[in-house]
Amino acid sequence: MGSLPDATPAPTRVFIAGGCYAGLSAALNLCDIIDGLTPRMAREGFSRPPNAPALNIEITIVDERDGFFHVIGTPLALADPDFARKAWVKFQDIPALQRPNIKVLQGRVTAVDCAAKSAIVQHNVTKETSTHNYDYFVAATGLRRVWPVVPQSLNRKQYLLEVEEQIHAVANSPDGVVIVGGGAVGIEMAAELKMVQPHVKVTLVHSRDKLLSSEGLDDECKDKALDLLREAGVEVLMNHRLANTVKLDDANGRPKCELEFTNGHKMIANEVAMAVSKSVPTTSYLPSSALDDEGYVKILPSLNFMPGTANAKYHYCGGDAAKWSGIKRCGGAMHHANHIAQNIYQSILRDLVGHEAKFVEIEEAPPMIGLAVGKQAVASGPGMGTIFGEEVMELYFGSDLGFTNCWNYMQLGVGKGTVTI
Repeated sequence: MGSLPDATPAPTRVFIAGGCYAGLSAALNLCDIIDGLTPRMAREGFSRPPNAPALNIEITIVDERDGFFHVIGTPLALADPDFARKAWVKFQDIPALQRPNIKVLQGRVTAVDCAAKSAIVQHNVTKETSTHNYDYFVAATGLRRVWPVVPQSLNRKQYLLEVEEQIHAVANSPDGVVIVGGGAVGIEMAAELKMVQPHVKVTLVHSRDKLLSSEGLDDECKDKALDLLREAGVEVLMNHRLANTVKLDDANGRPKCELEFTNGHKMIANEVAMAVSKSVPTTSYLPSSALDDEGYVKILPSLNFMPGTANAKYHYCGGDAAKWSGIKRCGGAMHHANHIAQNIYQSILRDLVGHEAKFVEIEEAPPMIGLAVGKQAVASGPGMGTIFGEEVMELYFGSDLGFTNCWNYMQLGVGKGTVTI
């Protein structure tokens, strides 16, 4: 390491697009390092250089929502009003973010100039735009998911109204609810609805002969997901591809429609939820050189942008928007963020005092999943096979579809200097 500077350096500006699992984790892990702590999500591989100088970092987080929403808890939020209130916490009410060096803006990143290191933000309330210069950029905006995969509201008040309306509609469905799509979202949505509102007939329809058909999981996991879903009281129709829906008149003013499938089967339902749409990366603000044909950010194992984009070594991407192997999971997003924080720190020391940077890298991720199915869960991954049951539910999701697990893992409830390892 070279000689230390005589004074505290000018602030290093870190701009983070996205305030969910990856974005918040990157910010808080980096703050831990700057505070002289081991980053909260570092299990191994973190090393602080001897005689490392004190650093001054300013972090700007931009998100379209006015708070952290526990996305993987959506199926329960759309069924249980008490959990719905818990699942969205406004950024101003998250203790870990109440630091003088963290600023959170509610808005949308509309453009990033990687060569100039500047980002343009359109603010939600005023609709005005502002330009933010940065030294490091983190893309953590994830995927654009449609209703009812996630609520579409951008502030907590509107979200609670949106959820309340959905819960009321489902509870008043004498002809039942149909969930179309047997992927992870459809399975959890159907199971949570049936668990919270057992009087409602819930049917899941899937076009293939196996659930989770688009995931590279073994048949044991897929078959067990089907078993648990039926045990939870959900009617499951396999090999049913939806061909058409026709709205019907209902004497009581409830929504009602007839569903017709390509095999000729027809059924009536009050509510139909589509859980088959493909989510797309929210990365249109980045230059095309950084993206693949589907809009995912091309990254190195260090989570830097691939060479070919200006200042690639100062730009990072983690979470669902990153082009990387494995099933998209919140655990993977938080894992990425820990690595991003450590690598930004190494980069700052490299540029500031000539430190020989030692970057940590992510490995290829095999297919793995944890899936909540009512009061039970099924999990599958390399080295563990397929496990299931109520104890798996408690381990992976607790009683609130993983909200407390994620909140505690990110340590969102603690302020500066009180991080626990």
